[in-house]
Amino acid sequence: MLNHPTLDRLTELGLDGMAKGFRDLAANPESRSLEHAEWLGLLVEQEATLRQQRRFASRARTAKLRQAAKIEDVDYRTPRNLDRAMFLHLGACDWIRAHRHCLITGPCGTGKSWLACALGDKACRENLSVLYQRSSRLFASLALARGDGRYGRLMRQFARTDLLILDDWGPEPLTAEQRRDLLEIVEDRYNAGSVIITSQVPVERWYEIVGDPTMADAILDRLVHNAHRIELTGETLRKPKAIA
Repeated sequence: MLNHPTLDRLTELGLDGMAKGFRDLAANPESRSLEHAEWLGLLVEQEATLRQQRRFASRARTAKLRQAAKIEDVDYRTPRNLDRAMFLHLGACDWIRAHRHCLITGPCGTGKSWLACALGDKACRENLSVLYQRSSRLFASLALARGDGRYGRLMRQFARTDLLILDDWGPEPLTAEQRRDLLEIVEDRYNAGSVIITSQVPVERWYEIVGDPTMADAILDRLVHNAHRIELTGETLRKPKAIA
């Protein structure tokens, strides 16, 4: 049965999930009692599952998330002002489909980056495109791209992504060039894509980071009024290692 011509044809057509399902069913004596429609249903389900796994793997590679975080592993017991109901709502990813934003602020070590990556991972599983960028490296990459002709291509990549994560923004004020870059990114994503920004600096002080009042108004108006806000508090979650 394992050399059945149907198995060869499934492989030729690139239906690897159905081919695996065919082999599994053929090797299982109990499958002989199944109707043809039940066989077909199981094969289609195997193919759909494999394709979903491959899509997630591809999106996860492209996202380049800094941490292997999942929303199922979020710790709600530690007191840090993380609202469980709100975060689970964010985990459904409807806010990304609605092109809204998420701003995560709080002291160093309270889990801002981890939570952002957990939401990014869930978005990948929801078949949404994600790209993680540390803010300092983002601006450095754009500066280099401007010089070697890749700037437009890089900006188009950001614009096409469903969810862009800008991690660890601030506290250094932006340069004039960085302000223009950020405005372009935010403008391209206005009502077209979502952003997660993490920062140790409270949102109320982001005008100081942008620096120029006119540019700050333009950037923050597009970010803040359409955003969910998570304002973490408390002590660092990074426990010091015990000395042997």
